[in-house]
Amino acid sequence: MKFDGRRRHPPYGKAKRVFRSANGDGGKRGVFDIAAIVAGAQASVMLDRSPPPIAPSPPCVAILAVPGCQLLDVTGPYELFASARRPGSTVRAYRVLLVTATAAPVITEAGLNLESQATIADLTPTSVDTLVVAGGPGPRQAHLAGPLGDWMTIAAQTCRRVAAVCTGAFLLARTGLLDGRTVTTHWQHADTLAADHPAVAVEPDRIYVEDGRFWSSAGVTAGMDLSLAMIARDLGRDEALRIARSKVMAMQRSGGQRQYSAELALQSAADSRLAELQAWLFDHLDGRLSVEDLAARVGMSPRTFARRFREAVGETPAAFVERARLDAARRRLEHPGVGVERVALETGFTNAERMRRSFQRAFGISPAEYRRQFGAPPVAGTSPTCPS
Repeated sequence: MKFDGRRRHPPYGKAKRVFRSANGDGGKRGVFDIAAIVAGAQASVMLDRSPPPIAPSPPCVAILAVPGCQLLDVTGPYELFASARRPGSTVRAYRVLLVTATAAPVITEAGLNLESQATIADLTPTSVDTLVVAGGPGPRQAHLAGPLGDWMTIAAQTCRRVAAVCTGAFLLARTGLLDGRTVTTHWQHADTLAADHPAVAVEPDRIYVEDGRFWSSAGVTAGMDLSLAMIARDLGRDEALRIARSKVMAMQRSGGQRQYSAELALQSAADSRLAELQAWLFDHLDGRLSVEDLAARVGMSPRTFARRFREAVGETPAAFVERARLDAARRRLEHPGVGVERVALETGFTNAERMRRSFQRAFGISPAEYRRQFGAPPVAGTSPTCPS
């Protein structure tokens, strides 16, 4: 073949570079179509340039506030839900929104104005995962009618769960969705809630109650206990405890605990002798605290003391002493470093078995389980205490 100085190119698209093998098969193995390879590479590049998959939106926690609401009923749950993170992530676990009926600022009971992040006209009720209804004198007295009533009813019917903080239970009860359910509210308003809504079973002295999709809490700070319990249910106990420690909160209280402590109950007694008995009693929990001993301390006969004590505090001296010892033991168990047997002796239970029976009656769990659920982790470098 004569070479004329020009390179010969086959028509575009039909070029093949052939690598023939030495196995005598005519080189069929090892034949590569360059055009096909380029086309495949181009397609691969196009796939690489496609937009990344959209991450699912975090569940929406809508905190509903009406004029006259209690400020902490709004800001307490808001702060805790906004602080939650999924394990191993820095992204917020929830989309938290303050929702109001109109765009006008909501004036709280304390007089502070709250700016809405979404109105009921902006937020589709079916997009809500968790609805939290804040309490206060406003929600307790508000009429549930018109657009607010419609939005709240649809949201409560379709969302995954609903929570009423404090007297937010009054507003939620007006939807009729609490009929046949058990709830709690602020102890001062429990009787009124029960009278206004006889189809609702009201537990007057619980921190919070969970009845199916419907949660409710006692007043003010109890809404934070409820929020931590919800976060623990969603994200695990470790995340709830992390949040509690970051907010310098006490360890999460169980829903079955009473709304106020034994100290507060005795402080409110009208008889000054009974109120003064408090300081002495709580310093001597490990001693003998029979009715006769306490009556002699305040200069009354045992019978008169028992009657006046029950009138002032609402329970017998024996029941009060046991509750005071439980409060003290609970606080000690929330801190590491002291064994259960020692806690029992220091708080007047005589032995760990007697304290265990009292814990089972009051909280439904043993002291060891209480410490596991609500206790702070041991300080680094120390040995865990015996659970007993």
